[in-house]
Amino acid sequence: MSWFARRRSTVIRAVSALVVAVGAAGLVLAATAQAATLFSATFEDGTLNAWSKSGGTWSVVADGSQVAQQANTTTNNARLFAGDTSWTDYVVQARVKPLSIGSGGHAALLGRATGSTTFYRLAVVEAGQVQLQQVWSGTVTVLATSAQPVAAGWSTLALSIVGSTLTGSVNGTTVVSATDARITQGRIGLQTAYASAEFDDVTVSSAGSSPSPTASASTVPSSSPSPSRSAGPSPSASPSASPSPSASTPSGTLFVATNGNDGNAGTLAAPFATVQKAVSVVAAGGTIAVRGGTYALTTNITIAKSGTAAAPITLTNYNGEHVTIDGEGLAYTPGDVGSTIPAAQRGAVHMSANFWRITGLEIEHGPYAVYCDGCNDNVFDRLVTHDNYESGFQLQGTSARNQILNLDSYANRDPRKNGESADGLAIKQGGGSGNLVRGARLWNNSDDGFDAWLFTSPITIQDSVAYGNGYNRWSIPNYSGDGNGWKLGGSDTTGPAAAHTVSNSMAWGNSAAGFTDNGNTGAIVVNRCTAYDNVKTGFDFDGGSVANLTANLAVGNAAPVALGSSTASGNSWNIGGTWTLQSTDASTITGARTASGAIPTSVYLVPANGAAVGAHI
Repeated sequence: MSWFARRRSTVIRAVSALVVAVGAAGLVLAATAQAATLFSATFEDGTLNAWSKSGGTWSVVADGSQVAQQANTTTNNARLFAGDTSWTDYVVQARVKPLSIGSGGHAALLGRATGSTTFYRLAVVEAGQVQLQQVWSGTVTVLATSAQPVAAGWSTLALSIVGSTLTGSVNGTTVVSATDARITQGRIGLQTAYASAEFDDVTVSSAGSSPSPTASASTVPSSSPSPSRSAGPSPSASPSASPSPSASTPSGTLFVATNGNDGNAGTLAAPFATVQKAVSVVAAGGTIAVRGGTYALTTNITIAKSGTAAAPITLTNYNGEHVTIDGEGLAYTPGDVGSTIPAAQRGAVHMSANFWRITGLEIEHGPYAVYCDGCNDNVFDRLVTHDNYESGFQLQGTSARNQILNLDSYANRDPRKNGESADGLAIKQGGGSGNLVRGARLWNNSDDGFDAWLFTSPITIQDSVAYGNGYNRWSIPNYSGDGNGWKLGGSDTTGPAAAHTVSNSMAWGNSAAGFTDNGNTGAIVVNRCTAYDNVKTGFDFDGGSVANLTANLAVGNAAPVALGSSTASGNSWNIGGTWTLQSTDASTITGARTASGAIPTSVYLVPANGAAVGAHI
């Protein structure tokens, strides 16, 4: 069904008779002169580098000016995401031009997106309506509806979210409003379902308190971190963390600088010398801003105090400056062969706290980089963890609702255990619902890229890659690194049965399997993932799981799949034939991250023939 004109007008047309009751507050939907611009995108650079893509066929095309277009009318979930998951109150606005909307379809703006299936949505729907919706794990609740159709051509849509008040406008006229408090923070997005549409002039403006950090489509990513020492060869491309902190410093911020003194007041003019000092005095709702430079630790940074849901604590690099936390001076770097690291000494950053936002730090040479035991409701964004003497990031114990976003973790190894334990990212030996991994790159670690050993609760993994893991790059004696890309649970005996979900993710060049249940007996879901050129099986799910594998791609592995009791449909091995790839050049996907911290979009490992299976990052 197509009821929108395809010819662009040079004038934005008004909405025809859109009337809906509005709350008495009369919210202003456009950014005021006092509001901070948190993000903007005009697409004039011809790229989507500031965005992370999930589904659909997105490109930049000319329609009077450069615009973002989603052209696939058969997909039910095509999305672009940008911004930061810690954003709370803001207005997202864009010009939107639906080209065709099919049955059950829509073109939409998204706000407070905590994942690819949880967000608020202002949608132009196929029935000629505008709807305000809550989407929670894919379940849609319509909060408000305008019964009048939008005029053809370009219209300006705005979605305002302030506290629990949601308001939508078209061309400056409020058309829908509702109250809902379920989703408290998240990034913005553009979306179509069974529709093609164009989007342009996207802006995000603060409403109420300014979210942090700021992301900008025009920001130039920082240079790639250069490890000061490495026990083995560097990756061919060492991506950047691309931290993008708040452009303005919140009041009450504590500052840390290499030329500071812990006897100072912690101001910008008189900063502290150590992060630990700032942690000891920061209060709920406070921010610790770390100036650029290398901070050589003699004791680890211990975080035991918590923020609150309404007042999280932020630890971030200041104003885009490059911050390196170096744990080489700590004990157990490395430990003796066969030794055990005492619990309190695990991690250059050792954490057992809730409601923190930690972003934009590079952490190297520690006994673990980040070790989080008993951590809930935290956001870790744009961290780089490399050349540590255990896992780059480990979350364990009773830990729930944590978000690990845009993590780069590489070249971590553990001589004390002959390489058998150091993963890029480990969520293991514990339980807790709602943990999310998105946008991670995990490579050249001695054991696995990702390990969920003995974690009893479902973990969601999206839009991530693991490659080159399990090779002895450090000449470790009696080397025993496992070398899986994604190890999805398991134990020494049977279980636990954790129903992890992995979508739109890749594994290539690992010394063992690309994806494996490793004895996890749960109902794992693996959808639209790619396993390429792994030494063993691409998708190894015969260890006891009852996994469901759909629309996955396996090319160039020792074997495509081992199913056991698992089920598979619509995968490359179900379809059969010979599969060719648009690109086997990983330089873009492993290169510098975008300004928002996302993995750059490319056609790496995307099929050139046959069905649309596998990941597209």
